[in-house]
Amino acid sequence: MSAGLALAMAGSVAFSGKAIIVKLAYRYGVDAVTLIMYRMLFALPLFLALTWWASRGQPRLTQRDMAVVAGLGFCGYYLASFLDFAGLQYISASLERLILYLNPTLVLALGVFLFKKKVSGRALLAMAVSYSGVLLVFGHELLTQPATPGTSLGQTAFGAALVFGSAVSYAVYLAFSGQEVQRLGAMRLTGLATTVACVLCILQFVLLRPLQAMVVAPEVLWLSLLNATLCTFAPVLMVMMAIERIGATATAQTGMVGPLSTLLMGVFLLGEPFTVWIAVGTALVLAGIWLLTRR
Repeated sequence: MSAGLALAMAGSVAFSGKAIIVKLAYRYGVDAVTLIMYRMLFALPLFLALTWWASRGQPRLTQRDMAVVAGLGFCGYYLASFLDFAGLQYISASLERLILYLNPTLVLALGVFLFKKKVSGRALLAMAVSYSGVLLVFGHELLTQPATPGTSLGQTAFGAALVFGSAVSYAVYLAFSGQEVQRLGAMRLTGLATTVACVLCILQFVLLRPLQAMVVAPEVLWLSLLNATLCTFAPVLMVMMAIERIGATATAQTGMVGPLSTLLMGVFLLGEPFTVWIAVGTALVLAGIWLLTRR
C-alpha cells in the first residue's frame, strides 16, 4: 500500500471516529454547545500553529481575503460542526455518517444550481443511488425504533434534518472554496477557516451558557481532547498530504471506507444494532460515491 493511500484511509477512519466519540460523550449529560466548545478549545492551538506554518513567506491577507475566510469558516466548520453535534443527540452514528457522505452529491447539486454546471447521466444515477441508501436506513430507523433511548420519532427526524443541514453547510464551503484554495493554498485556508470556527464555537458557549457549564465529567474532557486531536486535526493533515501524493479523486474514493468504519465502531463501541437494512443502505451510498468519483 502506498503512503498516500494509507494516509487517505487513515484520515477517513479518523474523521469517522468523531461521531463515536460524540455519542460516548453524550452519555455523561453534556449538551452540544458545551461539547463542541471543548472540542474547538483543544483544537484551537493546533490550527493556529497550522495557520502560522502555512503562512510563512506568503503575502498578507487582504480585507477581501479575511471576509471570505470568515464566511468559509462559518459555514464550513462552525455551522456544519454544530448542526452535526446537535443531530447526533437524536440519531445513530451509522445514519449520521451515511447522511454526511452525501456530500459529493450535494457539491454536484450546488454546482448545477449556483454555477450552471452541466451534469451527466452517470452523476444523476450516482445521486439517486446514494440518496436511496440514506432514505432506506432513515426509513428503517424511523419506523422501527428511535436511535437514542427516550427519543421520539419526531426528534429522530429532526436529528436527521440537522445532520443533513450540516452536510449542506459543508458542501457550500467546498463549492465556494475552490478559487480561494488556488489563491491561498489548501493548508493555509484550512488553518484560517478552522481557526475562525474554533473562535465562533467558544464565543457561542460564552454567550449561551454560564461559566459553571464548563464543569463536566472528566470523561468528557478526555473524549473532547481525543476528538480535537485524533478526529479533527490529525485527519485534516492526513487528507491534505494524501491529496498531494495521490490526488483528490483517489483520496475521495478511499474516503468510502468512512461509512464502513463508523458502522463497525458503532456496533462494537456503542452497541448500535447491525441490520440488513443498514448494510444495504451503506452499500448503496458507497456505490453512488463510486459512480460519482470513478474516471
